[in-house]
Amino acid sequence: MARKDLGLVVLVMLIWGFNFSMIKMGVTDVDPLLVVAARFALAVFPIIFFIPKPDVSWRYLFSYGVVFGVGVWGMASWSITAGVSSGMTSVLLQSNVLFSILVGVLVYKESMSRNKAIGSVLAMAGLVISIIGTQGNITPFGLALVLMASISWPIVSMIVKKANVKQVFAFNVWGMLFAPLPLVGLSIGLNGTDVLVQAYQAWDGSTTVAVLFQAYPTTLFGYWLWNRMLLKYPMSTVVPLNLLVPVFGVLSGWLIYDEVLSVTQIAASCVFLAGILLITLKPKAARTVPAKTDDDMATYNKSTYNKASYDRASNDNASCDKTSLAQAIARD
Repeated sequence: MARKDLGLVVLVMLIWGFNFSMIKMGVTDVDPLLVVAARFALAVFPIIFFIPKPDVSWRYLFSYGVVFGVGVWGMASWSITAGVSSGMTSVLLQSNVLFSILVGVLVYKESMSRNKAIGSVLAMAGLVISIIGTQGNITPFGLALVLMASISWPIVSMIVKKANVKQVFAFNVWGMLFAPLPLVGLSIGLNGTDVLVQAYQAWDGSTTVAVLFQAYPTTLFGYWLWNRMLLKYPMSTVVPLNLLVPVFGVLSGWLIYDEVLSVTQIAASCVFLAGILLITLKPKAARTVPAKTDDDMATYNKSTYNKASYDRASNDNASCDKTSLAQAIARD
């Protein structure tokens, strides 16, 4: 991966890591599915009126919006209100990496280099260590929701690739058009229509700030860049960089909500970064000597013949010069 692209992806990972603390801020008093619906509504309107529909089928836009909106972020936000801390949510969501790498290798026949394999093992080891180091700060239902979000991630990536997207930003905006209504419908189906009244009464300035952060830097900028990277590089190279998100997620939880950052978590973060560095390093290509073709051999033989002829001519000339010199000395 190019250095500039790597730097941009790391910036997005920082935003996404901090985003988990913003999600916690937004869903404290308001139903999480409604908060996510508001996030995508703001990300879509009014900008969609200024962006032409991308040249892709409606079914890709619809499936992207539903899986991305409900499957990934609806479930992830819900997990926080279900008893999982913001930092732990960012950690557990990274279980999508295994599914994504498997999809890249098995479905798209992408190669698994030794660097990618070893780096993925190191990164996943750091993930396991970070889970152990949190002293079980999860609930069974919350864990189930995070796993549902994790499984949805590679599905989103497959939709993007299948659609053969050329207008990435337009695809993001038009796809997210189909996220709010399913989220609102699911919220009403689970809680009844009273949830709308409760959300209106509990909505405050903190909720607004949280939704704005999720709508613009996280959603519009973050996923625009992310999808570009998916189209530019192999899935098994781009997706493992998601392992940086829990590092920033845990740090932001510690800074904003005083969530404990243990020594074990610090060690796990180092393992994360070591694995990611190994994955992104481009292996040195072996230096090979090109095989000689028949034309090369003909040229070589011709050059050898000419050199030999030149050497013989030089020797003959030298002999003639020596003979002439001897005859001149004899005459003298």
